[in-house]
Amino acid sequence: MRKVRTGGGWPAVLYTLRKARESGGLLAFWRAMRSRNACKTCAIGMGGQQGGMVNEAGHFPEVCKKSMQAMAADMQPGIPRDFWDRYGARELRAMSPRQLEHCGRLVEPVRYTAAEGRYRPVSWDEALDGVADQLATTSPDETFWYFSGRSSNEAGFLLQLFARLYGTNNVNNCSYYCHQASGVGLTSVTGSGTATIQLEDLDKADLVFLIGGNPASNHPRLMTTLHELRRRGGEVIVINPLVETGLVNFSIPSRPLSLLFGSKIASLYVQPHIGGDLALLVAIQKRIVELGMHDEAFLTNHAAGWDELHVALNAASYDDLVSRSGVDLATIDRIAEKYSKSKAAVFAWTMGITHHAHGVENVQAIGNLALLRGMVGKPGAGLMPIRGHSNVQGIGSMGVTPLLKQAIFDGLQEQYGVQLPTAIGRDTMACMEGATSGELTTALCLGGNLYGSNPDSTYAAAALGKLKQITYLSTTLNTGHAHGLADETIILPVLARDEEPSATTQESMFNFVRLSDGGPRRHDGPRSEVEVIADLADRVARRLAGNANLSALDWPAMLDTGRIREAIAKVVPGWEKVGEIDRTKEEFQIDGRTFHTPRFPTADGRAQLHVLTPPALRGAGEGELRVMTIRSEGQFNTVVYEDDDLYRGVEGRWVILMHPDDLDRFGAKEGDPLRVVGPAGEMRHVRATKHPAIRAGNAAMYYPEANVLVSRGVDPLSKTPAFKGLVVRLEKEPQA
Repeated sequence: MRKVRTGGGWPAVLYTLRKARESGGLLAFWRAMRSRNACKTCAIGMGGQQGGMVNEAGHFPEVCKKSMQAMAADMQPGIPRDFWDRYGARELRAMSPRQLEHCGRLVEPVRYTAAEGRYRPVSWDEALDGVADQLATTSPDETFWYFSGRSSNEAGFLLQLFARLYGTNNVNNCSYYCHQASGVGLTSVTGSGTATIQLEDLDKADLVFLIGGNPASNHPRLMTTLHELRRRGGEVIVINPLVETGLVNFSIPSRPLSLLFGSKIASLYVQPHIGGDLALLVAIQKRIVELGMHDEAFLTNHAAGWDELHVALNAASYDDLVSRSGVDLATIDRIAEKYSKSKAAVFAWTMGITHHAHGVENVQAIGNLALLRGMVGKPGAGLMPIRGHSNVQGIGSMGVTPLLKQAIFDGLQEQYGVQLPTAIGRDTMACMEGATSGELTTALCLGGNLYGSNPDSTYAAAALGKLKQITYLSTTLNTGHAHGLADETIILPVLARDEEPSATTQESMFNFVRLSDGGPRRHDGPRSEVEVIADLADRVARRLAGNANLSALDWPAMLDTGRIREAIAKVVPGWEKVGEIDRTKEEFQIDGRTFHTPRFPTADGRAQLHVLTPPALRGAGEGELRVMTIRSEGQFNTVVYEDDDLYRGVEGRWVILMHPDDLDRFGAKEGDPLRVVGPAGEMRHVRATKHPAIRAGNAAMYYPEANVLVSRGVDPLSKTPAFKGLVVRLEKEPQA
C-alpha cells in the first residue's frame, strides 16, 4: 500500500465518518463521544465532567482515532449465543487479534474446560459460584491477580483490597510490561514515580525531547501540542531508530491550515541504533558540561551526586559513546546546542526507552540530562513519561502493586480494622513463572490481555495452560481468551466505562483525576466491574466465614462507588478530594507530584543524579540484526483494529521492516519469505519489507505477533521485558 506523506489529515476525517456509520450513525457516535466520560484509550486523557473531546484546559475538540476506535468497538452488536457452538478453542486460536476484537461484545458469561475444548454460555450465578468455589478451596498464595489500565480507580481499589483481605500480595498490573521502568527510574530521580509536569506546562515549553516513541500513531492528541509549540517558535527533537511519518509532518483535522498544508513536527530527527539511547544520552550530558551550559547553582543546591557524575562524564570516551549509540559527534553537538539555548524543556518518552534490559537506567539518564540544566522544578519544564492506557497510572495509585506503599498499607489496616498480608508478592513475570512451576494455580484478570502482553508467547500459553482456573473480566474477545486457557477458563462480560450505572474516576498521565458519569447499557447481560468484584468477594467471604479480614467488609455495600471513593480519600495520599467529588463534581490535580519549585519528596529534598555505564552495542555480529517490536497506526496496546499500517504504508502484520542495505546483506528481496529466529522462538514465512525509514542494522516487527521471539529476560530493577532489544538471525525460506 502507498505510504502517506503526513499523519492525521483527511484520512482521519474519512475514518471518523466510516466508524460513525458502523456504530449506528453520526449522531449516535457524536453523542457517545461527547458523553461526560473519560477517554477509553491513552493516558493523555480527555473527557470527564467537561464532556468528551475536551481536555483539562477546556480545549475542544481534543479527540483522536484511538478513542474513536475504542468507542466503535464498544458499540458493536453482541456476540450471538450460537457463536459458541460454531467456534471452539481451535477456531478461536486461528483468528487474528483483529478478527477476535471484531467478533462483537461479550454479553453473557462463558465457561471453557480443557475436556470439552470450547466455551459454553453459563448463568451469572454458575460463573461466579465457580470462581468463588475455586478461590475458597485454594491457598491465597497459589493465586495471582492481574489488572489492566482500562478499569476504573474504584474497581482497581476494590479488587486489590479483596485480594489482600483474601490473603495474598500477588497483585500486579500491566505497567510491569510497559512503563514500570519509568516509575522505578523517576522515583530514584525525583522521589515520585509520575510525570513532574501538568498539561499546561507544555504550553510554556520551548523545547520537547521526544525519545523512543511514536505518539503520532499511539497518542495522536499530543501532536496538537507539538504543532502549537512549533508554531510559537519552539523545537522538537525526536530520537527514534525509525523515522515515523507523523513525527515529521502531521495534519491536524481541528486546525484548518494544518489540515490543508500539514504541520512540521520534528526540528531535528536523530536515529540511534536500537539499544543505543543510553550512550547517546550520556554523550549529550558530557557535551552540555563541556560547553559550560549546565546549571552549577541548581546542581549544588538541589541535586545530589553532582560531583560523582561530573567525574564520570569527564572520564567518558566519545569514541565509545558514538560507537555504542550509532550517533556521530556532529549530531550530538547539534542536540546539545539546541538544548543549551532552551529556557524551558520537557523530556517525553515511551516504551522505546523502557522496553530494554537497562530501561530504568535509560530513564535515569533522561533525568540526569534534565537536572543538568535545572529543567525539573520550574514551570514549563520537566519529565513526562507518555503512558499508554487511560487509567494505568490510576490503577497504580490505587495500590495495585505487589508491595503497597506504607501509607496505603497503614491506611487500609486502620480504615477497616484488618491485618494485611506482609509476604513479598510476585510481579507479573514472577506470576507467570509461578504458574509454570505449579506454585500458582488460579488467576483473575481485570481486563487486559495477559497472554498477548507477555514475551515468549509459547511460554506464556504453556504457563497459563498449567493453571487450574483463570477468570477474565472483559468487554470483547482477545488472543488471551483463545491462547491463555487454563483447565477451566471463565469470561465474565463487563460494561464499558460509559455504560457504568454509577460514576467512576480515572487518572491521566498528568496526575489529573476525572469523573466519568457512566451511562445507559448497550446490551443486557454485562455487569459493572465493581458489581462483579463486590458480588464475588461476598460469595468468597461467605464460603470462608472464618476469614476475619474478608468478614470485616460489608461487600454488598461496596457496590456504591461513592463509598469506595470515600475510602480512597482516607487511604491514598493526595486523593483527599475524591471523597467529595460526587457532590462537588470538581476534577483535580493530585497533590505532591507536580514540581514547579526544586523541592523533591526525597530524604534530603534533593533530586538524585546517577552515574551510568552504557552497555556495548549488541547485534553487530555477522548474520545478526537488531529488532524492536512496534505498534501500528491501527492498533492500541494488544488490540488490533486494522491489519494494515497506514502511516508506514505496510500491508499486513506478519512482516519485518528492513533497511534496503540489510535486505542486500541478507540476500533478500522485497516480499521474500524469511525465517526469523529470536532469543525465545522463531517466526516462519515472515514477509521481507523494504523500509528505508529505519536505520540500517536495525529492523522492526509488529507487537504482539513478534512476542514469540522475545526473551523472558527482564530489567533487574523494574522487571520489564526487553521488547525492543532483540537480536535475531534471518534465513530465506523457499517460495511457496
